Amino acid sequence: MESIRNNKKRVVVAMSGGVDSAVSAALLAQQGYEVVGVTMRLFSAPNEAVARLNKSCCSIEDVEDARSVCRKIGAKHYLLNFEEEFQKHVIDYFVGEYERGRTPHPCLACNDRLKFQFLMQRAELMDADMVATGHYARIQQNGDRYQLLAGSDPLKDQSYVLFTLSQRQLAKLLLPIGDYSKQEIRNVASEIGLSIADKPDSQDICFIPDGDYSQFIEPRLKRKSPGEIVDATGTVLGIHDGIHDFTIGQRKRIPAVNNTSRPLYVTDIDALSGRITVGPAEGLMKTRLYASKVNWVNQPPSDGPIPIQARIRYNGHNTPATVRVVPNGAEIEFSKPVRAITPGQAVVFYDDNIVLGGGLIETSLPEGGSEKASIPSALSV
Repeated sequence: MESIRNNKKRVVVAMSGGVDSAVSAALLAQQGYEVVGVTMRLFSAPNEAVARLNKSCCSIEDVEDARSVCRKIGAKHYLLNFEEEFQKHVIDYFVGEYERGRTPHPCLACNDRLKFQFLMQRAELMDADMVATGHYARIQQNGDRYQLLAGSDPLKDQSYVLFTLSQRQLAKLLLPIGDYSKQEIRNVASEIGLSIADKPDSQDICFIPDGDYSQFIEPRLKRKSPGEIVDATGTVLGIHDGIHDFTIGQRKRIPAVNNTSRPLYVTDIDALSGRITVGPAEGLMKTRLYASKVNWVNQPPSDGPIPIQARIRYNGHNTPATVRVVPNGAEIEFSKPVRAITPGQAVVFYDDNIVLGGGLIETSLPEGGSEKASIPSALSV
């Protein structure tokens, strides 16, 4: 278990109503912290949809579950309205990225802006010393610096969505369940007597409880970019209504004529022309990418190529690579081809189980590595 850095201090715990944040609060209360549970009201969802799927958050039931846990452990509980911030920094971002032919990761935006910026600011106003969340990751102090580590259970590790954390934020953050597996957390919840011990996990995209991205995005688009669907030679195989319906690596729902015996995948999206390129699976294999908005949890160890392991999707594997800092970002070269480098997703740098940093994928790069990286004009904000 993570060592206690500020025993007897006040800690604000972000509580979604789920078992992970509930056990986080309970463990901290057991350790002697003055726990204040905070549930963030992020959006208004139709109650009937939430009740039917039981996979969302922000429902009345979720708020009551969080309150019930706080009553059980003798903690205060508050419901804070973050709907305006969530709309601007998560939903608008989510729709805007698809509009640009990119594939967003809303959990990154939610963590970066809401939990670790706005919630920490609110916590200071509540005279709290620390903030805690139910993420499966760990924090380790090393002298006057802090390291972010992957969770002990590789099946539940959530360090991928935490690479934006700064040293100041890490100094005020507690991650109480990073040393546990999911089953161990449920066992702890049962031992404590929490009624939500067996509550199902919520899905990743909490504001789309039915999982229909297109139905959610369509009415919120400010513009559409229709165009042609072509193969690698430029032969037109079909047309589409908008690039927002596609992501790199997609196989299903491609309105194109396939004259081959092999499945077609989306291998490139040109946001300027609206052109979607499709091809066989090997067209998805790349070894180089350029990332922007790079954050180093600690300073990079050198100015030259840095050996790392890199991960390009939440549930992906770490692949040996080198990262080189360039103006406005970084170039990453993998030791072997990786599948479906997807603009808008994160690339996260690891040294074994230590998170070194990460950035947002802008584009794959041609093989070779001699040219200078830059953000393509179509992807510039």
